[in-house]
Amino acid sequence: MLFLVLSIVLSVLLLLNFRLFPRYEVNTFQAIVFNYPVCFLVGWFLLPAGQTFSIDFALDWTWLALGLGVGFIITFLLSGASTQRVGITATSLANNLSLVIPVCFSLFVFKTGTATFDTLNYLGLLLAVVAVGLSTYKKEPDSGNESTAVRSGQRKVNLNVLLPVAVFLLYGITNTLINYMNLRYIPSTDKTIQVMLTMVLGAVGAGLLMLVVRSIQGKETIQAKNLLAAVTLGVPNFLSFYTLLLALSEFGSNGALVYPLYNIGVILLAALLGILLFREKLSLINKIGLVLAILAIGLISWR
Repeated sequence: MLFLVLSIVLSVLLLLNFRLFPRYEVNTFQAIVFNYPVCFLVGWFLLPAGQTFSIDFALDWTWLALGLGVGFIITFLLSGASTQRVGITATSLANNLSLVIPVCFSLFVFKTGTATFDTLNYLGLLLAVVAVGLSTYKKEPDSGNESTAVRSGQRKVNLNVLLPVAVFLLYGITNTLINYMNLRYIPSTDKTIQVMLTMVLGAVGAGLLMLVVRSIQGKETIQAKNLLAAVTLGVPNFLSFYTLLLALSEFGSNGALVYPLYNIGVILLAALLGILLFREKLSLINKIGLVLAILAIGLISWR
């Protein structure tokens, strides 16, 4: 249970980092870029005794892992923007409810788990989609100087709502690809950190390339506080996933039990801290979405 609790706390700590960055004028982009070298160092130190990290480009999964690393940094950038502009609650919900996508692929594409999925599980998938929409809904505040278009009945669209939707989709896609890689290429679990380090290396390469391009364009100036923020982000980033793997081992690889507890724990803790620390306000619609999210995860994992 300790590893599960640690994974929940560390995952929410990631979102808290993003929420606090603007207060301390931290460059979120630089913090994310430099967080991946920190992740790599953390993973390097956690390599099992007798193992050394190496990359074999002749293996098919190596290229997939590197590609996933690129997807990770893009998703992480969107997650940071979503947390700052929409809120920690909506972003954590979008992140955790993204499990709907890999579950659907497992059932209808990979054909795994179909024998144990029943009507309640399918109902959970439907509720999860509804929950994402309700929990991320933000009404555009009224303005005293409405434009002619607004007065004529055309409402301004709040594009920030698309950020948690993008987080939902990209987290779901990357998790689906991880499942595919495990099913197709990685039959053994003794190389878990090796695979994780390969993914992180892909993110390191993509992040540094983006940073170099932006620096040449004069859009980035590296500051020490951004490097410090990368440490506070990178350590929980790697450890949150690693402790989740340890929690799975602790519960006999019972993902049907661990994943729902993890997701519900992250959603509730993120919502609680968002309200207590940042005075985030949830509308009635958002609260209904939160309740449906918890119900959806419970139904998806029902056995």
